[in-house]
Amino acid sequence: MLSFIILIVGLAMLVKGADIFVDGSSNIAKAFGIPSLIIGLTIVAFGTSAPEAAVSITAALKGSNEISIGNVVGSNMCNSLLILGICGLIKSLKAKKEVRKRDFPYYLLSALVLLIIVSEYFFSGQEIGYITRYNGLILLCFLGIYLVSLVNDIKRNQKNDNKEEKQKFKIKDLLAIIVGIVGIVLGGQFVVDSATDIAKTLGIAENVIALSIIAIGTSLPELVTSVIATKKGEIDIAIGNVIGSNIFNILFILGITSVISPLSLNFNTFMDIIFMFISSLMVFIMLHKNNRIGWTKGASMLAMYVLYMSYILCR
Repeated sequence: MLSFIILIVGLAMLVKGADIFVDGSSNIAKAFGIPSLIIGLTIVAFGTSAPEAAVSITAALKGSNEISIGNVVGSNMCNSLLILGICGLIKSLKAKKEVRKRDFPYYLLSALVLLIIVSEYFFSGQEIGYITRYNGLILLCFLGIYLVSLVNDIKRNQKNDNKEEKQKFKIKDLLAIIVGIVGIVLGGQFVVDSATDIAKTLGIAENVIALSIIAIGTSLPELVTSVIATKKGEIDIAIGNVIGSNIFNILFILGITSVISPLSLNFNTFMDIIFMFISSLMVFIMLHKNNRIGWTKGASMLAMYVLYMSYILCR
């Protein structure tokens, strides 16, 4: 019971810490005149993925590789199927051309690169696969290429725009960043420790806990952001938040985590990565068909997520 309480407290600290961090960072960035769009694509993207980063890095340092990888894969499944599915039920989603032509294909590419990296071990008959430091550097390089392309597009689109109006620098925003980071780090430690204890006590595999409870918990910032954005009619933010977070999860979190400590994974985790790629491809196809995700497609995505959760709990 104590482990469950600590898990809930840890998830709450992760979500609140990320929220405080995003607000403080955004305000300081605006004080230096950084455009809002760049803030959204960098600081907000990192902030909503900060819980996943804290959990995965902490787990890797403690040798809980299945939690480290499962958290990322589970979060991406949750983002693609659960969050977009719920948003599709609330209001019909239509993404801008840039998201359909640039961002979502890049997410598919990042998922494919991850799949290729780990598949060579299992296709050669080995029971354990690895994401090495060299593989991590490759993922980080892909992230760098993506960010450069985003910045270049922003510069092209803002040539005729007015400069962002600066706001006053406030000490409380700097304190908010510090408090947010502390909450994220401590929350990550609480989640990993309690999840590991729960898995051992109940005899459940660590990656099952990571793919379900931890993944949904660390995806709460994306869920809240996308649902509120959908209700307000900000469809681009709702979809972009999910896709951007998924790209960040694979390229940054698994990239930096494997550079710090190489990750090992079993065949079940390999299958989860395959399912992540297939589900992402299906969502991509749904988004391109009529360029919309409505009630029917949203319900189908939720059904796929329920089936996947049933599979990992029964295997």
